[in-house]
Amino acid sequence: MPASPRRGARSAAPDCSWRSRRAATAAADRSSANTSPPSARAPPNRSGPTSRALARSPRGSCGLGRRSPRQDERLLQVRLACPDITRACDLARTFADLVRHQRGYLLQEWIRQAEQDAPKPMKGFAGFLRQDLDAVTAGLTLPWSSGVVEGHVNRVKTLKRAMYGRASFELLRTRILGNGP
Repeated sequence: MPASPRRGARSAAPDCSWRSRRAATAAADRSSANTSPPSARAPPNRSGPTSRALARSPRGSCGLGRRSPRQDERLLQVRLACPDITRACDLARTFADLVRHQRGYLLQEWIRQAEQDAPKPMKGFAGFLRQDLDAVTAGLTLPWSSGVVEGHVNRVKTLKRAMYGRASFELLRTRILGNGP
């Protein structure tokens, strides 16, 4: 019987943990740091997320937002270093396209792909979508939305929470129906 690896032993696979990505990003930022005095430096460009933020946020990691050429290069390095991130980014982009363009008829195929070879969190997400497949497909296909109703429910809950123990039911009723202060 082959000996199992010690607990905590490192495998030969590349380290794709968030700590390793964070360390790599910090090292890249330090290596590209400007060593000239602050008065001689150009003001920093604050128009978009930094490469550090790009590597840490899911939206930035998958390239769903706007990026500079430097950020594109960094994203490519991260994607080449870890195939799991590449697969997760590809699936996230495809799912965003399904939602954005209401292509519910492609959802089952997306779930099948995610369950086959996606990282574990993405497989879990696909499993939850499969549990309520009819509702999710309807949400991605039909033009109707329950957003207005959900907004009113949220407003009522906020009013109830704000008035809890402070006023009578009649005042709450008046405020909910819109005839009161």
